Amino acid sequence: MEQRQHQSIQKLIAEIEKVVIGKREVIEMTVAALLAGGHVLFEDIPGVGKTVLVKTLAKAIQGEFSRVQFTPDLQPSDISGLSIYNEESRRFEFRPGPIFTTVLLADEINRTPPRTQAALLEAMSEKHVTIDNQTYPLDEHFFVLATQNPVEYEGTYPLPEAQLDRFLFRLKIGYPVYEDELVLLLGQQEQALAHVQSVLTKEQLIRLKQQVSEVTVSNQVSRYGLNLIRATREHAGVRLGISPRGGIAFLRGAQAYAFVHGRDFVTPEDLQAVMGPVFGHRLILNYGEDKEKILKEILASVLVPVRKKS
Repeated sequence: MEQRQHQSIQKLIAEIEKVVIGKREVIEMTVAALLAGGHVLFEDIPGVGKTVLVKTLAKAIQGEFSRVQFTPDLQPSDISGLSIYNEESRRFEFRPGPIFTTVLLADEINRTPPRTQAALLEAMSEKHVTIDNQTYPLDEHFFVLATQNPVEYEGTYPLPEAQLDRFLFRLKIGYPVYEDELVLLLGQQEQALAHVQSVLTKEQLIRLKQQVSEVTVSNQVSRYGLNLIRATREHAGVRLGISPRGGIAFLRGAQAYAFVHGRDFVTPEDLQAVMGPVFGHRLILNYGEDKEKILKEILASVLVPVRKKS
């Protein structure tokens, strides 16, 4: 990996860190998802900085930002747009919705009924919207960061497994540490957001994404990843393990994570780092099982390959 590319990524992370303080691991994972062409689901309590993170990222990559607040009465057309009849031209004209942006914050996605959820999630997969038999392409860097209330909250519509699979990573930001929260209380975060600089052009982002797909995954590391995937299907506490499509997401996420850390090859440690964010929302457990405990057991049960000395 060229030093220049690594510096570009570190510059992007540093720019986001000016605003989102003390959450480097979350920022790195979010940037990795962007470079992998995936999307991110944040399952977290309200008010921990998800909106600020998304706004800062959009500004730093010279992208447009839109936010949709998902509510029980939200319609698919409120997201994708609709055709409206123009009496002057006597023609239907398409009015694009907020989905036509670079970075979309889908806030509280599980507050809206399944039909509206599906409108967004299908667009995430297809990278276009079809309305009245007309197809409209989305931004080439279309990136969704969705938030989801914990499932025990009232008035939620849990996302089906097939739709959860549209997200590359599920992440949590969590509460800030004491000193970082003091910065928030003093209002310094909003000041920092106003001064965020664009550090990546769309052309640079295209090149970085291409290079992520070229990150090497050796046969030895691929087998280790597959052994972790197959271990999820054999664990007694797991009802539904990682699918082949989830396995592809696992390796893609590890490639992007390695790239963010300046490597052009994937290590077993990269797979371990992204395992929780990739597996967490894809595993279906038996009743009463603890996901964190099971992930640790799976990691411990699979032999880590020994890196060959050069």
